[in-house]
Amino acid sequence: MDSQAARQLRGKIGRIAGSGLPWTTMSAQVSDALQDAIPFTRTCWHTVDPGTVLFTASLNRDIMCSGTWLAHHEYVVDDVNKWWFLARSGRQAGATSLATHGDLSRSARHRTHEAFGVGDELRGSFVVEGVYWGAAAFLREEGAPWFTEHESRLLASLCETLADGFRRAMLLATVVEAEPPDGAPGVVIFDGNGEVESMSPAAERWIADLVQDPAPAQPSESKVVQLVAARARTLAPDQDPLGLAARVRVQTRSGTWLLLYGTPLTGGDGTRVAVIVQPAPASEIAPLVALAYGLTDRECRVTQLCMRGVSTKQMAQELHVSSYTIQDHLKSIFTKTGVRTRGELVGQVFLEHYVPRWEPLSARPAGWDTLLST
Repeated sequence: MDSQAARQLRGKIGRIAGSGLPWTTMSAQVSDALQDAIPFTRTCWHTVDPGTVLFTASLNRDIMCSGTWLAHHEYVVDDVNKWWFLARSGRQAGATSLATHGDLSRSARHRTHEAFGVGDELRGSFVVEGVYWGAAAFLREEGAPWFTEHESRLLASLCETLADGFRRAMLLATVVEAEPPDGAPGVVIFDGNGEVESMSPAAERWIADLVQDPAPAQPSESKVVQLVAARARTLAPDQDPLGLAARVRVQTRSGTWLLLYGTPLTGGDGTRVAVIVQPAPASEIAPLVALAYGLTDRECRVTQLCMRGVSTKQMAQELHVSSYTIQDHLKSIFTKTGVRTRGELVGQVFLEHYVPRWEPLSARPAGWDTLLST
């Protein structure tokens, strides 16, 4: 592809990513747009919780894998081009053939694909402003030409645009705090082999609302739930003392936010795991919303003070800056969130949809440190 065609492709994908589509629709349209420039036969797309770097939803075309497989090959097995590593390293895209110097069998992931006629794989991780929002893989059939360095660079040049599309798509749906009809969280119990041992009715209802395309044949086959359970199982007893690594905030088809977290169970041989599925408290969602809008730490603090009804003068005193600086922060916040006044900021953006209860999300996601220690 020449430079003019590459510019046209980037422009087209930029328009798709910026058109306010749900992420599944956006991903499908981007796949179609990429087909001529970077031919492939199979693809998968995932949204990511940027706090724990676990996948929260999936779109698969002509390739299937379980959440257990995803967790094992993303967080346990040593391999090339893990999505979290591409995101953290700044490379953002890479092909298996290039990373293995032409010997695909050096990739543990490829060895599991090979039996299904899969050849080379090109992966991209979508990062914007240092935050990891999504990932995709494009695969070719065995015997087909491998992905080139040019194709890898082309995908890398699109990753920031796609990341921006993913984070914007997260803000499309109005978020409401909801509860299952019986008011109870869902519980899924996994045995030592990673098989579902039991599941509560509330869990089945919540799982049915997760974004998984194609949908699992049975609730027990939910990729997101399997991944959380597998992640909990891989953590050493002292590796995650705060219980932050095996947890994800997931937006459902209906716009509800759920919190899924996995925990080992005591008794027996110590290999059983429970995954709790419940409506996410506002304290879990507000930091994610701030990241999605691209607010800085200081802008988040100013927004918190706005929600408390604090005046500009009082904000300046509390933050030890001038009133003019506060006004500059407010202008930036209004621009990023698409509102014009403090009332709109509080009422339309955060109060109605997300509820004003905040807990900080560190600039360095907990998942980075956890993954680096595996």
